[in-house]
Amino acid sequence: MYILEEQRYIHEDLERLEQGIADRVRDEPKHIRDRLNRDHEIAQLLDQIQNQSNELLKIYKDNSGTRAAEIQQLSTGDPFDAFYKQLGEIREHHAKYPNEQAENSEQRYKQRKAGDAAGPVATVVDTIFSGEEAYGRFFDLNTCHESYLNLPNVKRYTYLQYLEHFDNFTPAYCGVKRGEKLTDQYFSYVGELAQYLEDFMRRSRPLENTDKVLSSFDEEFASLWEKNEIEGWATEPTTNGSSATTLSSPEAKWCKYCEKEFKNENVYNSHLPGRKHKKAEEQWRQRQEDSTAESGNAASGVVSAMRLKERAVAEREYRVKRLASAMSTERSDTRVNVERKQGMTRREREQELENLYNESDLPRENVEEGDGDEEEDEDKIYNPLKVPLGWDGKPIPFWLYRLHGLGVEFPCEICGNYVYKGRRAFEKHFNEARHIYNLKCLGITNSTLFRDITKMDEAQRLWEKIQRERKQSKLDEGSIVQMEDGEGNVMPEKVYYDLQKQGLL
Repeated sequence: MYILEEQRYIHEDLERLEQGIADRVRDEPKHIRDRLNRDHEIAQLLDQIQNQSNELLKIYKDNSGTRAAEIQQLSTGDPFDAFYKQLGEIREHHAKYPNEQAENSEQRYKQRKAGDAAGPVATVVDTIFSGEEAYGRFFDLNTCHESYLNLPNVKRYTYLQYLEHFDNFTPAYCGVKRGEKLTDQYFSYVGELAQYLEDFMRRSRPLENTDKVLSSFDEEFASLWEKNEIEGWATEPTTNGSSATTLSSPEAKWCKYCEKEFKNENVYNSHLPGRKHKKAEEQWRQRQEDSTAESGNAASGVVSAMRLKERAVAEREYRVKRLASAMSTERSDTRVNVERKQGMTRREREQELENLYNESDLPRENVEEGDGDEEEDEDKIYNPLKVPLGWDGKPIPFWLYRLHGLGVEFPCEICGNYVYKGRRAFEKHFNEARHIYNLKCLGITNSTLFRDITKMDEAQRLWEKIQRERKQSKLDEGSIVQMEDGEGNVMPEKVYYDLQKQGLL
């Protein structure tokens, strides 16, 4: 392709991309699934516009000089020579590939709707959200809650309480002290929580510049860290030498090393010789020495390893706080939804999840014109994931589809290569009439011994082995019993009875 032709093609493609975005922005779907799908499509088209624009800028810069040479050739030479040369290349290509289908550029970025003749199409939002998230409306922090409960010395919050306090990392709420936060387990937990919130924001807000938002969070954290204003990670002690904590009573004592309150002075004095207190005091003094060394070596850029660990943990905690505050609406909706579900029965929760997956926002036009159109709309079932239908004629919930493993196929050669979906149906078919009848056709009468065998040759080999063992056992049984005649001759029972029938004894 010539440079000028490629330049014209990119300009045309950019106009089609802009038209595709305009067509999608013009519509305002009512269902959250359709709105999210539209936003994801717009985000993909915007990324494609950026890529095409970068290619176009490279052509205009013309670092290799190819475009200038082509323009010079067209302006000074015979333009018909270039035209017929390109025409010959096109004819040669089509002669080499006569059955190649031409791409319709008009349909490339056209918006596909659920009511098209091609039928319902599975969109990206049908696969990137779990059932608990409800297409980006609620958080699904069950995995993070389990990771939190596995941390040592944490407060045992329920899931609803965890949704209220998951971004509060002070020891008063989470129960994890500053020195215990430097473990790999806690670092992994905070990273998992931050990664989920970041990924949720990308999935639920595709048109926002998430990278820019995260970079602003990092800049804020760096500024606060330099000023030593990060809550819970300041290196300077308070003026009275202890943590700025309000005590519950005048007799209470506060231990700045353990960050813990004691009821009275006697209890406080009794814990001082303990191993935990000594270890906490040693860690506190080490942090003070590191902070002093850091301030003394700031010019040379020497930073202690412990302070680097603290910065890494504090950065993840700060990101979790900022992401949670940025998605406060989803957080409050999640708490309300969890509270509401706790008062529902299992059947009600299953029905709600099923309605969420099957709900569609297809426009119903001309419904009042006749009952026939209304019946046709009711017959249309939105089933993009191709899950089996339930007893009511509607697709079963996707979580139930995954629970029973209906996406796993088990073929059976004995049943004529019939494919059973799910382990339960596969186990059940060994007692069905089809499998038993096909085993009888192979000469096998005892079907209970052939469970989990689906190959015909394996079944035949096993049946032959069973038959041989049975014959051998019969022969062995006949030779076990010994008989003695009148003269004292010992012989097997079968031989004895044969001689007796012949009258030879």
